[in-house]
Amino acid sequence: MTSRVDLHLHSTASDGRFSPSDLVAMARERNLLAIAITDHDTTEGIDEALDAARGTELEVIPGVEISAQVPHEEVHLLGYYVDHHDPVLKKKLCAFRKARLRRAKEMLSKIASLGFPLPWEMVAKSAGRGSVGRPHIAQAMLEMGYVASTDEAFALYIGHNGPAYVERYKLSPSEAVSMIKEARGLPVLAHPLKVTHFLPSLVEQGLVGLEVYYTGYSAEDIRKLTGLARKFGLIPTGGSDFHGPGVLDTVEIGGIWVPVESVERLRDLAKIRA
Repeated sequence: MTSRVDLHLHSTASDGRFSPSDLVAMARERNLLAIAITDHDTTEGIDEALDAARGTELEVIPGVEISAQVPHEEVHLLGYYVDHHDPVLKKKLCAFRKARLRRAKEMLSKIASLGFPLPWEMVAKSAGRGSVGRPHIAQAMLEMGYVASTDEAFALYIGHNGPAYVERYKLSPSEAVSMIKEARGLPVLAHPLKVTHFLPSLVEQGLVGLEVYYTGYSAEDIRKLTGLARKFGLIPTGGSDFHGPGVLDTVEIGGIWVPVESVERLRDLAKIRA
């Protein structure tokens, strides 16, 4: 079932393969009503997307995805309707991107020690103007012929238990929620199936939504998460986590059904908090 809403999209501003304006064009081709640009640790692509959608019926929601860590786990927070020009938010996100750069170079050193040297220029070219992430390293490994797919790069080398994995800059989930709130955004727990035990504390911190509809989630998963959203008074949201070729290859914009009501409830809450 094709959705009219997709609240989890990545552009070339982070590790997506399509520009923000490309995403807008693709969403309009699919007759979507609303999308959210949720790049990793950056809001740099939002203005381009807003400009591309101006004068159309497509709503572009300013968003961001922030990665947080606890021992042995990674938790991702989505922020919707953030003030993407907020100077404090921009400064913090810039620091995260610099940390990503250092991390990527450390990972390349580890990969080289395993016998697979990767030119930094190749990784940087893959990232383009976006912030460097593991998908760019995986793509470079694929292009060098070291792996048969980007999934293999993650599974064998740069995944959490891989020999070339490097821990990211540590931000707690509660700190990520606070960052989003301080930028007048609405914090939502992303792809939460394996981290639902954080819900009570995050709700106390100000979490307002739960990504119930997500790539790969079964009907049973959705039922479970819908029940948790109801229990904690959270808005059920969702999206494809679309990056383009190389990440979740079978996913398309609007390919995960998300109720239009999700946007309506987020929009109404954003207006109340404005």
